[in-house]
Amino acid sequence: MKPYDVQVRGAGLVGPALALSLARIGLRVALVAEAAAPARGPDVRAFALNAASVALLRGLKVWDALPANAATAVHEMRVEGDAPGAALEFSSWEQRVGELAWIVDAAVLERELAAAVRFSPHVTVIASAQADAACAPLTAICEGKASATRDAHRVPLDRRPYGHRAIAARLISSKPHGGTARQWFGAPDVLALLPLDAPQPHSSYALVWSVPDARADELLAMDTAAFNAALMQATGGAAGALQQTGERVAWPLTRAQAATWCGPGWVLLGDAAHVVHPLAGQGLNLGLADVAALTAVLSEREPWRELGDEKLLRRYARDRLLPTRAMLEITDGLMQLFAHPAPLVRELRNRGLTLVNRLTPIKRWLTAQALDS
Repeated sequence: MKPYDVQVRGAGLVGPALALSLARIGLRVALVAEAAAPARGPDVRAFALNAASVALLRGLKVWDALPANAATAVHEMRVEGDAPGAALEFSSWEQRVGELAWIVDAAVLERELAAAVRFSPHVTVIASAQADAACAPLTAICEGKASATRDAHRVPLDRRPYGHRAIAARLISSKPHGGTARQWFGAPDVLALLPLDAPQPHSSYALVWSVPDARADELLAMDTAAFNAALMQATGGAAGALQQTGERVAWPLTRAQAATWCGPGWVLLGDAAHVVHPLAGQGLNLGLADVAALTAVLSEREPWRELGDEKLLRRYARDRLLPTRAMLEITDGLMQLFAHPAPLVRELRNRGLTLVNRLTPIKRWLTAQALDS
C-alpha cells in the first residue's frame, strides 16, 4: 500500500489549497515543496478573489484567519477607456451582491495557507529532494507556469508572450479608496488600482500596470518622484495623489494553455495548466476553481476506481476546459482590442464601453460570470 493517496507538487497558493481540500475528504496528502528561495524584497502582489474562491477558502478555515486589513471588499468598480467619457461602472448594489470581489494581500494569504497545512493531520509537507519516497497513485501538479514536473510529462504547451510586463507596487493615496477598484485601458497600457487597507487604512492600493517591454524599462528606471508623476498622468488624478511605498517588481506577461490536463496518474491545476492576462484579475480564481472541481471529482468517484485513473481525471479536465478557455480568450481579446492603434477601432471600443454601461442586464451577466468563474 502506498503511504499517500495524492502527491501535490507546488507550495504557492493553489498547491496548499488543494492539499487542504483533499484532506477534508479524507485523503492522505503529501505536499512536496521546493526549498524557499531567499526573499528579494517584500511581496507586493495582491489578488482579486471572487465569491466562489472566498467560499472555498472559508471552507478550508483559511479565510476567517486572515487579519482584518489583509482583505478589502470591493463595492464599486470603474473601467475607463482611452477617450473622454468612455467608462464602464459596476456596483455591488446594482448587481445585488454583497461585494463584487475581495482584494487580498498575497503574502498574508500564502502565510495563512501554510499555517493551515501545518495543523492538518492528513497533510505531510515533504522536501522536493525526498519526493520519490512520497509514493501516491495520483500526482497533482500545481507548480506554476514554469512547472518542471509538467515538462517531464512532455505536455505540449501553447505559450504566446505578449511582449508586455506587469509592474506591481503598493501605493498610498491622498483620497480614501471607498472600496472602489479602478482600471484604465490606455492603448496599449492597462493600469489597475486594487483597494487595500494596508499599509494605510482605507487609502492604499495595489498597483498592477501592464505595459510594453520598452515602456516597462522606462518606468522601472524612474526614481520614486518620476514614477509617481507617471502614475498621476496615467490616472488623471481620479484616485487622488498617488505615492509609491516600498519597491516595484515586474514580470513578463504571457498566455498559455496546456494541450492536455491529465494522464495516467497525473493532473494539472492552476498556472501549470493555464495562464491568462491579469487585466481581469481572474488568474487565482481559475486556479482555486480547479481545486474545487478536482476535489469534487475525486470525492464522487466510484469505490472501485483508482485515484489516478485517467478516465476519472478526464471528468475534471472536461469540467474545467470550457471556463478556462473562455477566460483566456476573453482576456486575450480585450488585450488585443485595446492595444490596437487604429482610430476606428479606438472609437468602436470606447463606444462599446459606454453602451454596455447603459445595459444593466448585460452588466449583471458579466458580474455573475466573474463571481462564479
